[in-house]
Amino acid sequence: MLYFFLLLEYEAEQPLFPDIPESKQQSVTVLFCSGSPREYLEYYIFPVLLPGLAELLHQAKKEKCFERKRTKFIACDFLTEWLYNHNPKRKDESFTEFFSIPFVNDWLKDHPRQPMPLSLHLSEEEASIIIQSFWRGYRVRCDTEVQELRQWQKQLREEENISQRVEEFWTKQEAKGKWIKLL
Repeated sequence: MLYFFLLLEYEAEQPLFPDIPESKQQSVTVLFCSGSPREYLEYYIFPVLLPGLAELLHQAKKEKCFERKRTKFIACDFLTEWLYNHNPKRKDESFTEFFSIPFVNDWLKDHPRQPMPLSLHLSEEEASIIIQSFWRGYRVRCDTEVQELRQWQKQLREEENISQRVEEFWTKQEAKGKWIKLL
């Protein structure tokens, strides 16, 4: 407990923004509570955190997090962005997106995230179009006439060395292109 109060006192003595000259820094009240940690939480932390958590739940409902097993919504990112933008020290500043927050940007430079799967980026309509087109293609490829046609094309390619002819064609085209450039 004593360490907690010493830490608060030490932080109160430190400049809030060491990179900015003191003349440009605004006067900011330092949060110090002489009571118990519970009083500190109830007086300073919860009045800011609880509205953020309520907004987090509303956003999670909009993103359908309670209906699906996986979503693209990241609750910690949302809460970080909300708390940063609703910070009393930033009252007059404009809204800042999550990836534009300075400390988030610095953290992600050192600890990059894995890319999100395509399934989380797609809307329901886009995903249904992809699934339907795959299913239609599968059903068509299962048709016996289409299978016969594909088998015939495969044999034709093997018998007439189509792949070799294609390579020869493109080498001739590239040679023509080089010849034209020389002229």
